[in-house]
Amino acid sequence: MLLAVDVGNTDITFGVFREDDLITRFRFTVKVPRTSDEYGELLCNILVQKGFSSEDISEVIIASVVPQMMYSFTSAIIKYLHCHPIVVGAGTKTGIRIETANPKEIGPDRIVDAVSAYEQYGGPVIVVDFGTATTYDLVTAEGAFQGGVISPGIRISANALWNNTANLPEIEIKCPNVVVAKDTITSMQAGLFYGTLGQSEYIIRKIKKEANIPDAKVIATGGLGKVVSDHTDEIQIYDPDLTLKGLLYIYKKQKK
Repeated sequence: MLLAVDVGNTDITFGVFREDDLITRFRFTVKVPRTSDEYGELLCNILVQKGFSSEDISEVIIASVVPQMMYSFTSAIIKYLHCHPIVVGAGTKTGIRIETANPKEIGPDRIVDAVSAYEQYGGPVIVVDFGTATTYDLVTAEGAFQGGVISPGIRISANALWNNTANLPEIEIKCPNVVVAKDTITSMQAGLFYGTLGQSEYIIRKIKKEANIPDAKVIATGGLGKVVSDHTDEIQIYDPDLTLKGLLYIYKKQKK
């Protein structure tokens, strides 16, 4: 079986594939520095809880935006799963062309999402990932990654709000029933949610206009993508497993 790993700034997300089927997924935080043994034991224990063992994993593919943890993490994969992982980066076969000024600057997560969206839904397609940062990326009908937009994610904005003000509390991020609120918590929720929603709609429309692709499909993913996509017609599909499925597509291209 294939273990696909998305190493983000907040979480590490794992997906186990049997052939083309995603049969389980799990995650843990990257906030705590860990040794290779800690990563390995944690990973093996979770696999056992999911009904698998380390011997069930025959291949591993990783996309990471946290280079400082990769030595320990890849060492854990080698020692505990006995696999030398494929790490998505420069030179990895993806099936799409990167038409930016410096392709090496593009985060592997953005490339993986673009591959997944293009393989599943065709192009032109706009991919919106509501992660630690919110990214908007454009892939043309011919499969060319042309670039995109990076903005602070909703949780980054929320943390800045309550960490840099004396009287504003930490709150749950959700869609309130009103925009004009009569209490502080709802006012903050309105600002965070509707600010993100308005930004998303404007940027999507601006990309479509600038690229002259009014009928481009828009695919969302990421933790809060479902909440936002439920409140706008600009996003057609929310795919929570977009990145994991993109890793599967890229893995297959390496094997070919």
